[in-house]
This record gives sequence, structure tokens and C-alpha cells, in this order.
Amino acid sequence: MRVARMKWPCAVPVYTALACAAILSSAGCFVRKRVVVPQGQPANRPVLTATKDELLARIRRASGPIQNFSMKADMSPSVGSVNGGELTDYATIRAYILFRRPRWIRVLGLDPVVHSTTILDMVSMGKEFRVFIPSRNNFILGDDAAPPNSKNKLENLRPAAFLDALVIEPPDASDLTVLEDDTDPTRAVYRILILRQEKGQLRLMRAVSFSRYTLEIIRQRTFDATGAIVSETQYSDWKEYGGISYASNITIRRPQDGYEVAIAVVELKFNAPDVTPDKFVLEQPAGSHVIQMK
Repeated sequence: MRVARMKWPCAVPVYTALACAAILSSAGCFVRKRVVVPQGQPANRPVLTATKDELLARIRRASGPIQNFSMKADMSPSVGSVNGGELTDYATIRAYILFRRPRWIRVLGLDPVVHSTTILDMVSMGKEFRVFIPSRNNFILGDDAAPPNSKNKLENLRPAAFLDALVIEPPDASDLTVLEDDTDPTRAVYRILILRQEKGQLRLMRAVSFSRYTLEIIRQRTFDATGAIVSETQYSDWKEYGGISYASNITIRRPQDGYEVAIAVVELKFNAPDVTPDKFVLEQPAGSHVIQMK
């Protein structure tokens, strides 16, 4: 019985392989050189390096020295689809924002034409917020976590939206943190992902992004339990105010609430003795209509 020899398709004579190698190494028509753009250097700018601990220290320095502040700013609100679509821009108003630890905030907005007329007064000293809208004579009370339900999206502004954006808090001691290097030929970004154990599962709470050109914080995103973005805040033009570095341009985007607010700092004072607890008291004006948010 004759057994046929199997011919292996990969069996190539040695001289053939050597010939192919010679052709590939010597023939110019088979060789092409290309330039690889250095990662993260679209403008030929050098990138900086940092460890996770160094970036976490930068987050602590961004908020640790702040016990209170008094801010005068130009505030420009917009409503609509902030993640792509049509936005309606409203007139820029002069705003005064007070902050005091632990989580007290007051936002006072003035009429863009008559600067002595208040169009918005909003305060929170923790779990409850209060908002007075003089033009509608509405006095709104509610929990900071109350869902937005007004057809007028600007009436869905909450103090918590400003708190989470204007003070970049470091992770809690029990939080887990992960460093991501999101660097490619078009951008150079470090990102700290902040995760928390909830009900036996890890949940992404926040992501803080740093420019690798300056190592300054350029963005912060917060997420709900499903992983959807609750807030996206962009920071730029960091300046020194009384020895404390702070972004002078801040844009708060709330995609689920359908609005964004751009804040341009005009004046900023940190740790002033006159930012006292009585500045955060907002009583119901006589004759106003109370709306309870739940």
C-alpha cells in the first residue's frame, strides 16, 4: 500500500525565502518611510508627565485652601441640547456668588439692563435649596436632589450644580482612583477616574481631566448611577487670586437638565471674614407664591 506524501503549503525552499528577503531589503519600490506624529503634540508642544499621586495633589490644592469665597462674575446662560443641537443664548447677567464650607452657596443674578434689579436669588445650606424669582413672584423650596420639572429650563437651576462645578473636591478616602493617559496626535490629557463601591459594585462618580501641556485641570464630569453624564464643567485661564489659583472661565453643562452656564470671573476674594452665615439666609418674600419641589 503506497502512502502519498503530504505537501505542506508553508514549505518554501530556502533559496526562495532568501530571495524574497533580498528584494524587500534592497528594492526601493517595496519600502516606504513615513513620519509618526509625536503623541499629544499637534502643535509641536512638549508634554509634561505626572503620576497619579501628583495629579491628586493638584486636586487637593485646587480646593483645600478655600474656606469661603466671594465672586463677582458675568454669567451667560443657554438652554437647549448642550450635547449637539440648537441652543438658545440668553443675555449675560452680572452675578454675585458666595461660597462657605461645608456646602453653602448663594447665587444672586441681576438684570442685564438695570443692574440694581434682582432676577434670581438662589441659596443652599446643605440638603435644601431655596430660589426666589421676582419676575414670577415664585419662591421655590426643595431638596437638592429634586428632579427638574419646569418647562422653563432656567427655573431648573439648582445650587448643587454650581457647588459641584465651582469647588473641585478631592476624592473621599474610601474612593478608588485610576489614572488614564488619553494622549494621541490630537490631544494630550491625563484623566483621574474616581470610583466608589455602592451596593457591592463599583460606580464611576467623577472624572477630572488635566492638560498635559500645563497639568492644569481643564474638565470635570460627574455621573449618575447609570453612567450617564450629570454635569460637565470646563475650566480655562487659571489665575492667581490672593495666592490661590482658580479658573477665571468656567462653563457648566447639564445635559440632562438641558442648560449650560458660562461664568467669567470679574472679581474673586478668598477666605474673607465677611462671608458669614447670615449671608446665606433667604426668607420667603411677603406675598410670593410658594412652590415645593420633591
